[in-house]
This record gives sequence, structure tokens and C-alpha cells, in this order.
Amino acid sequence: MERSVSNVMGGLLEQRYRVDAVLARGGMSTVYRGRDTRLDRDVAIKVMDPHLTADPAFVARFEREARAAAQLHHPAVVSVHDQGVDGDQVYLVMELIDGGNLRDLLNQRGKLAPAIALSVLGPVLSALGAAHRAGLVHRDVKPENVLIGPGGQVKVADFGLARAIAENGVTSDSEILGTVAYLSPEQVETGAADARSDVYSAGIVLYEMLAGQAPYRGETAISVAYQHVNSDVPSVPEIPLALDTLVRKATRRDPSLRPPNAEAFLGELERVGAELGLTPQPVPVPGSAPENDRTVVMRPVPVAVGATPPSAAELTRPVAPKPPMAQQMASAMTTINTGPPTPPPGIAGTRTMQRPEQPRRRPPQKKKPKVDPVEEERKRRKRLFIIWGSVVAVLALIVGLFSWYLGAGRWTAVPAVVGQSETNATRLMTSADLTALIDKVPSDDVPNGQVISSEPGEGTELRKGQSVKLVVSRGRPLVPFINVGAEVAAATKEIEAAGLKTVTDPTKDAFHDTVPIGKVVALDPRPGTSLKINDPVTLVLSKGPSPRTPVPNVSGKTKDEAFAELQRAGLEPVEAGGEDAAENGDSRVARTDPPAGTVLEGTGNKRVTVFFQNNREAEVPDVTRKKVREAKEELERAGFRVKVEFNKSNNATVVNQSVPPGTRAKRGTEITIVGL
Repeated sequence: MERSVSNVMGGLLEQRYRVDAVLARGGMSTVYRGRDTRLDRDVAIKVMDPHLTADPAFVARFEREARAAAQLHHPAVVSVHDQGVDGDQVYLVMELIDGGNLRDLLNQRGKLAPAIALSVLGPVLSALGAAHRAGLVHRDVKPENVLIGPGGQVKVADFGLARAIAENGVTSDSEILGTVAYLSPEQVETGAADARSDVYSAGIVLYEMLAGQAPYRGETAISVAYQHVNSDVPSVPEIPLALDTLVRKATRRDPSLRPPNAEAFLGELERVGAELGLTPQPVPVPGSAPENDRTVVMRPVPVAVGATPPSAAELTRPVAPKPPMAQQMASAMTTINTGPPTPPPGIAGTRTMQRPEQPRRRPPQKKKPKVDPVEEERKRRKRLFIIWGSVVAVLALIVGLFSWYLGAGRWTAVPAVVGQSETNATRLMTSADLTALIDKVPSDDVPNGQVISSEPGEGTELRKGQSVKLVVSRGRPLVPFINVGAEVAAATKEIEAAGLKTVTDPTKDAFHDTVPIGKVVALDPRPGTSLKINDPVTLVLSKGPSPRTPVPNVSGKTKDEAFAELQRAGLEPVEAGGEDAAENGDSRVARTDPPAGTVLEGTGNKRVTVFFQNNREAEVPDVTRKKVREAKEELERAGFRVKVEFNKSNNATVVNQSVPPGTRAKRGTEITIVGL
């Protein structure tokens, strides 16, 4: 890469793009700040590494993917302005985002608050959703490709580059290690990727924002990839259950259990945010400390009367380090022994007042006592004994501490955490120098957020730093949200993952004008309902579009009989209100609206209102001289049953009725009309 940098820096690509400072380096490319001299604007220029551009097939793929990415227009997508080849330099010209990326923000702040994490992921999913609608798959969603510009604007970069590099078959170790933490299991196993692969990677990014670290870590790319394929993403501690459930759903190993694309993921993200009351928050722009943080110290400089003041350079010159105490003492002694002080520069002629020097008196000499050689030797041996005894004691202490570290010091016991809250259990594990891995499971008896068990159990001796699995209750299972039109197998897996079992009941299957026959249209009980473990959840399957059948005649039938017949006809019966509602099981249907025989048109027009007579009296209307059809409708609306004699044609004229007009009769009474 150094050869590439030296060749590009300060030059013009295709006599148009001036290459300035380096913004970022990667295993496959280098990004520079540049200037479009033709349009007079700042741009970002990504120059691919020469070991890639030596392959003509890669150059062709790179140009094809760049053209496809340039067609993607979205506020949260980094715009691609141009691409080209200048000699051995293959480059991409993009919109310049001044700020940083999500990796910088995570390095600076650690984990993010749920509201900020959702505010970051929302624009990312919106951009990915636009790409998925256009038939594009990003393939490399990771914090480094999520840019954060001024004002907290979030944008996604590098659409299409991952595919061009992957098809070339050449990657660097740093590129692999930087990307494999976010690859979906199907990308690891087969290299295939679709919209659900981007959903998985976005779910891993959401996990890292909430937990402060990626779910899988290892010293090699292979060890991390193995965990993606063989392990479920663990729960994120200390976040709301609905948000943790969403993370686990987006990172299912089976692609069919994830949201089908980024747009569906965004819809569920917004739903969870609304349920938890998480309002959008300003996204922090990653900060960067100055490269050279030098502190300038102002030194007080003595100035004699009449002397020239010191310059600014002298005042801001760094303070010299203080000499050791021995040197200060020696300097002080030298000053004392040199007599009167030398006047400072600029006042050479100044007179100084001095006291007359007093004669010094010699202190009286004391006689040295005689030293006993035997006593002196005894004291010397005593001092040596104390010194060597102290050395031996210190060595023994060091050896003892080292032995303790190799023995008991490297080990710790698993604390008692069963029955504790998740927060307290995690704190106890940290105090014991252990790492807690949270696994949330449903439970009928243990309250939500309480530890059910630990693996290994209480009192087990482990080396410090090892992991302990904490099984935490999610409370009673909740019926999951299933997308309308989902496959039965996918819905069954999702429900079983929640701790419930699925059943089917053909009598509960319903007509649906858009969902194909045999696909899921609803659940019974409804999503979000709390149940016990292994309780049944009925899959309501589609019977296809409802047939265009006329409204059946249910007059005189009970409510249950009438509703069952209307539902079998693909209609939606609704009970009338007020006096026309059924009082009890003996209430009989008086009429329907629309009336019997009506053929309902349109996919959404299936509702039929059912009116009941409740055995109350009503006034018999006058239907003579009316058409038979009109007479029947009027009498049925009044709650009477109708029998037609003689000429039963709908266009016949009624010449007589068995109950005289104006008479009050019980609803449900049969009235005979004579047609002519």
C-alpha cells in the first residue's frame, strides 16, 4: 500500500480529481480526501490496492458494481459520483462525509443507550431497504461502513464492493477479521447472500451497540465463523425483553426465521421502539483528540529595573525540569559560600547595603570516646543479620505469593446466583473474576429477569476469567409475532423457539383474498398473549379468496346457527346493537343487512349485520299493492317471517296479507301474503 500511496498522493486522477490527505487505510483499499477540480467540490476517493487491480476480471466486476451502486439514491446512502481507471489505479469517487464511523463511536463510548442504538440502526435499515427493493445486497454491513457525519447524519457506504472483492477470491487477514464478525451463517458456509444476510449482519451490529461488544470473539477468523454457524446469538443483558427478542429474531441461524428484508426489520424495530417509548435521539458524532497535545507553560522571568523585558518566545519557552534535591542543596550551599550576591544585569552600578562581617567563633572540640573493637564487631554482625534476614523474608514472601497465585490465586469459586436478579448475578460474577454469559429462557414459575440456574453450578472451582452461563427467566412464553403469509414450517419454528407448540384446526381456517392457500393468516391466541410452556397455539391458515356467494337466508335461526352459516359462506357476521341485539340464546334472527340473496362485490366487502327479534311486539306494516319482493323485505325488516302464496314471483303484486296492517304482533310471527 505504501507504493500506492506515494504514487497517488498530491497527483490528479484522470486530470480531474486531486488526491490530498489519507483518511483511512484498509486491507483492500485506501480512502483519501480529494477535490473535484471540474465541479470544485470536496470528495472522498477510494483507491483499490494494486494487487487487486492487476486482475482484469476484478476491474470489470468493480466497474459493474460501481455503476449499480451509483443508481441507488437514498438520503442514508453514501452517493457514488464517479469511478474510473487511471494507469494502474482503479478508484471510486464518493460523497465526502466529515465526521467518523460507528466503529469510532463504539470505541469512544462503549455500548450505546437503546434509544441511540435504534436511532443509528433506523437509517441503516432504511438504506438497506432501498437497496433490497432495487435488487442489491450489501454483503458487508459492519460498523466501519456506517458513517456518521455532521449533525449526527447516518449513512451507509461500500455498496457492491464486498461482492467485487469476494468474487476476486483475494482478501487480506485484516479484511477477513474485520468482516467475519458480522457474516451470516449462510455466507460462511456457502458464500451465498441475499437480503436476509444483510438483516443478520444488521442484527449483529445492533447487538454490538447494545452490549458494547460483538457476540462472537476469537483469535482467528475460523473460530469466529464456527460460532456463527453453530451457536445462537446470546441474549443482551440489561435491555428490555422486546428489544432482546428482536435482536435474537434478526440473528436466527435459519434465514427463514429472520425478517425477509431490511424494510420488514425496520417495521419491527419501529414497533418495538414505540412499545418501549424510545423516541428518536440525536446521534453523537465521533470525537477525535488532537494529535499533538502539548501544554505550554508560562515561566515567570525576573526583570531588573531598567532592563529590557523578555520576548514572547522566552516567556513561552518550556520550563526546564527541576534538578534533583542534592543538586539544589549543592547550589544553595554554593550561593551561601560565594559572599554577597551579584547584581542582576542592567543594575551594575547599584550600591548594596552590607553588614560588617562578624568574627566566627570555633565550636569547642569534643573528645572522641574510645571504641571497643569487640563491641564494634558485634554491632556490625547484628546489622548484617538484620539485613540478610530482611532479604530472606522478602524472598520468602515473593515465593509464597507466587505459589499462591499458581495454586489458589488463579482459581475462584462460582458464587450463589440462583434466585438473584440478572443485574445482581452479573455483579457477583464480576466480583468473583468470572464472565457472565446470559441465556434467557421461558419459565412458568420463575419471574422475568431472575436467574434459574448457572452452568457450572454454585461452588465449582474455575480459573479466573472463565465464563459461566447464567440461565435467566424470560417469564411465561409470549405468542410471537408472525408475518402474514408465512410458511407453516417457519411459523412452527418461531413458535417452538418461544417455548410453545403449534396445532392446526381446519374449522378455524379463514378465507383471505391475498394470502395463498395453506399460508398463515393469523394465530389463536393473538400475538403477545402470555401462555404456559408447551401450551398450544393454533395456526389459522388461508383458504384462499372467498367465493362470490349470495348472503344466505338465516331468518328465524339462533345467533350461533346464523353466524356459523355466514362464516361458512366466507362472510363476516356482525351483531346489530341496541334493541336489535340478541338478548339470549333463544333470540332469533329477524333479518340481515345486506338482505338475503345479495351478492357482495369487492375483496373487502364481506361484513353482514345480523338483527334479532327478541320475541318483542312490532307493528305490522301495510304491504298491499306492493311488489312481492318489496313486501318481503319490509316485513322481514320489521322482524316478521314471510310466506308467499298463489303468485310467488317477485314482480307480482300483493293483494292481501294474513295479519291486518297496524296490528301489533310478536316479532317472528309468520305473515302470509297473496301475490297476483
